[in-house]
Amino acid sequence: MLKYKVLLVDDEEEVANMIEERINWEELGFEVTGKAQNGVKALEISEKVQPDVVITDIKMPYMNGLELARYMKQENPGVRILILTGFDEFEYAKEAVHLEIDEYILKPVNANELSECLSRLKSVLDKEREEKLNVIKLEQYYADSLPALRVNFFCSLIEGRILEGEVSKFLSDYKISLPGPYFCCAVMHTSQNHVPDGMSPLLLSMSVQREVQERLRARWDYRCFTYLGNIVLIFNLESEDSIKRLTDDSDRFCRWAERFLGAVVTVGIGKVYGELLSVKLSYEGAREALSYRVIYGAGRSINIEDITPKGQDISMQLDDIDMNAVFKSIRIGVREDVEHAVRLLVKKLKDSAKTIAQHNFTVMEIVGNLYRFCGNNHMKFEDHAGNIKTDYEEITRMDESALSDWLVRVSLSISEELKNARKSSLCYLIEEAKNIVRDCYSETDLSLDTVCSKLGVSNSYFSSMFKKESGSSFITYLTDYRMQQAVRLLLETDEKSYEIAEHVGYEDANYFSYVFKRRYGMSPSKYRMEHIGCLLYTSPSPRD
Repeated sequence: MLKYKVLLVDDEEEVANMIEERINWEELGFEVTGKAQNGVKALEISEKVQPDVVITDIKMPYMNGLELARYMKQENPGVRILILTGFDEFEYAKEAVHLEIDEYILKPVNANELSECLSRLKSVLDKEREEKLNVIKLEQYYADSLPALRVNFFCSLIEGRILEGEVSKFLSDYKISLPGPYFCCAVMHTSQNHVPDGMSPLLLSMSVQREVQERLRARWDYRCFTYLGNIVLIFNLESEDSIKRLTDDSDRFCRWAERFLGAVVTVGIGKVYGELLSVKLSYEGAREALSYRVIYGAGRSINIEDITPKGQDISMQLDDIDMNAVFKSIRIGVREDVEHAVRLLVKKLKDSAKTIAQHNFTVMEIVGNLYRFCGNNHMKFEDHAGNIKTDYEEITRMDESALSDWLVRVSLSISEELKNARKSSLCYLIEEAKNIVRDCYSETDLSLDTVCSKLGVSNSYFSSMFKKESGSSFITYLTDYRMQQAVRLLLETDEKSYEIAEHVGYEDANYFSYVFKRRYGMSPSKYRMEHIGCLLYTSPSPRD
């Protein structure tokens, strides 16, 4: 339990000892930490023990109690003073109200009365302590909140939500120093498509942020924070020409990050402005510069001042961006060919586009062509787009490598579905052809031509595919099926060979016998005799 410190001051030692002995200090929440016989000695002791309460006689040598109270209040305004005074000195003491004396006790000192005074002082001290603690807590909370408050301010600044009259107040309240005279904004993007094994994109971005702060700290005055997934830096510049050196330093950091962190970092740098509120414009320029990584390449710094769009025409001749090679590779389905065709397409796009508008327009045309290709082949493009199903704007923001990888994945997925569809369609055709044979094998005019006509496919294509999938030609399959049915009729009926021949699609009974003998090595009649005789020999008698 916290105890308040008490200093007893009285030139009569017996009085001080009596007070110390008769008061239950611990129960009241106090402890006597010092005793003095005059004001001078009391001041000396006070410097060491820093008392919360001073109980002093008013009359003492060298320095009386009122003088002591005045010095004590000057050194420690929070100290509480309790004056011990005789009746004849009471009015004199009361006149010293400007000294902020807390309590007066008439001599001789009554223990109960002094205890009551101390209890009142305890309540006052407790209240003051609680208030102090609350203030400390608030100050600590404010100090802990400052980083978040500063980030919120910077975000509002680049968003243009700070009014001119509010800037100075926020800078003061949040203890931010941005004296200028010039300001510039940079946006740093860490590619999520090039992440080292065993590391998440978030951890990689945090590593980049930590390293950029460490490596730029010695040369630049800046404020760093995260906004919309990118690292944003607000630079305090001494001159407008500093932007060239900043661009070079940023470019060196990009190369360093790729070499030592395995991170592909691109920095967009905005224009330099002479007013802090114009950081919003610099940020917009930095974002635009960053978007040009799809044209100039990622892993470098891009200054908005170095971007000079050539012309205003956003269209491009897609004849120069030939999609036919991609579509052909998709249909054939060879992975290496698909990758080669797609990466060549993206390289031509990068080489041809001069502005972001041109680039974005052409990218969406490429996506549109893939979309139409899927539609023409009874497929849904969305089924192959991966995580990008509705936010097509994300595609236009991809750098060359990421765009190539995404288009390769989409193209291979489309190719695989085409392959499966063809396989499924082929299986359907073959199964339908077998159904036709099962239903129409007795028709004498059933042939490859009639089956292909019913299926709507060419003879050569169907014949080739049937043999590839079934292991035999269609004619062989038809003949085998007819022979199987002939055997069934021979064993299950008493019909003549010529009748069976008609039932299985042969007009010429002799030709039927020829085909049957070639298949089973004997004539139909001999086959019946041998197999029926065998059946009769092995069959149980009716008595069994």
